Amino acid sequence: MTEDFLYYLWQYKLFSKVDLFTSNGAEIRIRKAGIHNKNEGPDFLNAQLEIDNQLWAGNVEIHVKSSDWYLHKHEDDINYDAVILHVVWEQDADVFMKNNKPLPTFEIKNFVDKSILQNYNKLFFEKRNFILCENQIKNVDTFLIQNWLERLYFERLEQKSIFIKELLKKSKDDFEAVLFQLLAKNFGLKVNGEAFLQFSTSIDFSVIRKVRFDENQLTALFFGQAGFLEEDLDGAYHQQLKQEYTYLKHKYQLKSISKNNFQFFRMRPQNFPTIRIAQFASLYFKQENLFSKLMNINKKEDFYNLFSITLNAFWQTHYTFESSSKKSFKKLTKSFIDLVFINTIIPLKFVYLKSRGEVNEQEFITLIQQIASEKNSIISNFSELKITSKNAMESQALLELKNNYCTKKRCLHCAIGNSLLRK
Repeated sequence: MTEDFLYYLWQYKLFSKVDLFTSNGAEIRIRKAGIHNKNEGPDFLNAQLEIDNQLWAGNVEIHVKSSDWYLHKHEDDINYDAVILHVVWEQDADVFMKNNKPLPTFEIKNFVDKSILQNYNKLFFEKRNFILCENQIKNVDTFLIQNWLERLYFERLEQKSIFIKELLKKSKDDFEAVLFQLLAKNFGLKVNGEAFLQFSTSIDFSVIRKVRFDENQLTALFFGQAGFLEEDLDGAYHQQLKQEYTYLKHKYQLKSISKNNFQFFRMRPQNFPTIRIAQFASLYFKQENLFSKLMNINKKEDFYNLFSITLNAFWQTHYTFESSSKKSFKKLTKSFIDLVFINTIIPLKFVYLKSRGEVNEQEFITLIQQIASEKNSIISNFSELKITSKNAMESQALLELKNNYCTKKRCLHCAIGNSLLRK
């Protein structure tokens, strides 16, 4: 038995509503169960109870065992002076208030329906491989699951908003600068994401606004800040960029990061940081007012067109500055653009419109549903349980479900878990 489950039982009154008595035989009538307090202090605030026909207003404290009151030293804490009822699973000790009167205690286990206890034990204590409800989720109503996934998707957007708001605070609410930083992180993918973010935050976006119309200067700025122009190499293109960067570095008082922050090991050549930086520079050279354009896009085809870029002749025959390779255009793939759309553009648009009070949830659902579902082990495992992901909204929601509910065993806060418990 856990306190979380007892909170759940009390909050939703999942026990007999009649003939309730304290351990001392006093009759209890619940007018208001109170508000669940997730901060310090009693578990439920502002409850209203009738105890032996006397109306009481105050707080409710919940424990697995009544002796936990003393274990947690509540007798010395003034925050608990207004507790009017002690709800416990098992009364193993009498608890007294400061005036030495016994604290009214409700031993709830005698009033809970056996079916709820059976469902609780089945959900939490049977052996599982992937998620706790893996043997039961197939029996949950599909309409309930779909509605829950939509809600989870917006929970995921809210979680992603936290990091975006931190960047906005640092940039004094410059959405264009934050777009640049988020895109950089996305271009670095999982392996080099932090290095790309570090590179992007090392440049004041005002410098990019000034040099973005000159492709050589912009490319030199990006590679120079990322530390790839520190060495003396023989290639003419590298020397040209190095010369440009030397000028920019002096003019704008720039400080680069080390290229050692970037990983090449065991990476596919098309994901080499040098290629991603070149693509990133090409995007910012080609697209003026990128933030404004992205905020007004509502069709994935327009998004693909916006990210349709072509690298210059050098990068068509190179993956690094040092060695040449077979010619290829190295365009951004649709799968890569989808990741940018899912992880950067939509979350940033959500924060932007929310700051203006203009969020329309249905528009976001329509937008994300245009993108194909992601493919990873979590999505595959859900698919084996017959919970299939038809688009990116559902795959993002399933990731949120697994990481923030299933893994943390938060079934009591999950619509699916609630359905199974109350079945």
